[in-house]
Amino acid sequence: MADGIRWVGLDVHARESTVAVFDSGTGEVSTSRVVGRPHELLERLMDVPVPARMVYEAGPTGYGLARRARATGIEMAVCAPSRTERPPADRVKTDKRDAVRLARLLAAGELTLVTIPSVEREQLRDLVRCREDIRQDLMRARHRIGGFLLRREIYWEGPGEAWSRKHRSWLTSVRFADHASQATLGDYLHAHDVLIARRGQVEADLAQLAVSVPCAHTVARLRCLRGIDTLSALGLCAEIGEWERFDHPDQLSAYLGIVPSEHTTGAQRRLGSITKAGSTHARRLLVEAAYHYRRGPVVGEALERRQRGQAPEIINISWRAQRRLNARWRQLKNARRKPGGIVAVAIARELAAYCWEIATCSTTSPEPKPTPTTRKRLTNSR
Repeated sequence: MADGIRWVGLDVHARESTVAVFDSGTGEVSTSRVVGRPHELLERLMDVPVPARMVYEAGPTGYGLARRARATGIEMAVCAPSRTERPPADRVKTDKRDAVRLARLLAAGELTLVTIPSVEREQLRDLVRCREDIRQDLMRARHRIGGFLLRREIYWEGPGEAWSRKHRSWLTSVRFADHASQATLGDYLHAHDVLIARRGQVEADLAQLAVSVPCAHTVARLRCLRGIDTLSALGLCAEIGEWERFDHPDQLSAYLGIVPSEHTTGAQRRLGSITKAGSTHARRLLVEAAYHYRRGPVVGEALERRQRGQAPEIINISWRAQRRLNARWRQLKNARRKPGGIVAVAIARELAAYCWEIATCSTTSPEPKPTPTTRKRLTNSR
């Protein structure tokens, strides 16, 4: 620990913040409270004698403070709150204590710092997560309708699956003798149809952005993989950001939380369920894509269309992924009798490695020009 460095911990809130300064030379800790918005902290932070290193926890206030501070020359970092250690016996939590703890942990190098995304990437990620929120709301709306009809002992007998066009037309034909039940079903169906329209609009916006965002070339490459189309590729790029910051695919798998948890002591080593750290959205996209590798390797019409114009190295990686992951699926499912969910997670972990290889592969071939098909196809295709 260098002498004379000021380590600054910030507990940032929307209306007021707490600043703790730990002087490594003297060992003194000073705290102050600043009333105002996060960006109004800059005047107080510029008064801290240099050299100084500052940190605050990632939260609802976002990365605006860190970007503004770096623009003015202040060395500002953001740490992951879920990785910040807290003693089990520490039952008193205040803003002052949190700020002091951050300053001391930063000085000791015990904080896990997060990558501050660019403004463009954060904007894309917000739209991707907006679509994910709509998907979750739509699932809840459908569950409400299904539960409502189940309580009324009304069942869908087919033909076709639930929430197909025939099923939606059947829901419109359902009638109740009482006004309350009919009004309830009508409102539920209206909310469902509104979510469908919202989802379509957001997907159209994502399709338009897929050919113009900075990661457009990576999106086009990832679409060469079986089970990954525009939405999945955009979601992975938005959640992961710079693929090159991972030196090895194992680091990416650990970042996404699809590696086993471990408890090792002495000669005893125990592996548990996956850690589920990192982005839930990215992890779900990989697991859903993993189910496409249950069937034998094949390049269908849709996949061939997505691979047109790509470098031979990228197409070769995609074919190797199909052969490897399908063989791995058959080995785990048929030979070792593993449950389907566990097999899908294992395949998703290896699929993440192939995604990393494709995203970081250096080729000299020109990137394909965007086509109308690229803008329209938003569903994962085999």
